Amino acid sequence: MVRGMDVPILSRPEITTAVTRGAARLLADLGYAPLAEVTLPNGRRADLMALSARGELIIIEVKSGLEDFRVDRKWHEYAPYCDRFAFAVAPEFPREILPGEPGLMVCDGFGGAVLREAPHAPLAGSRRKALMIAFGRLAALRASGVAAGVLEV
Repeated sequence: MVRGMDVPILSRPEITTAVTRGAARLLADLGYAPLAEVTLPNGRRADLMALSARGELIIIEVKSGLEDFRVDRKWHEYAPYCDRFAFAVAPEFPREILPGEPGLMVCDGFGGAVLREAPHAPLAGSRRKALMIAFGRLAALRASGVAAGVLEV
């Protein structure tokens, strides 16, 4: 409680939604074009995938809490589909439990901050081209109102 005001306690889905929204806004501020809930060719679903003006792809894995992180160890499987990878967490998330290699963003429903830059591991040119085409097609399908979520490479 803050000076007589009730501070709402968010559910796990509400935290996920807020962190995802804030991370997408942060990515846009950084010059990326983000898409939410992108199913990758290996069947994994990226919470956010974004394309930079330079053609760089980043995947953001949103973690809503400690339990979410402990039960979900699939984040290594995103590497073949991005140049950079980062976690996005809420401000109250215990950041010390996260691995030190990926990037790290702290976000709420309004935006966020990059605490650790995501390391650059460039994709092979042919894979980048295929992923960029698939990303563009997915974005166009969604923009035209077609329910699409899978990157077709």
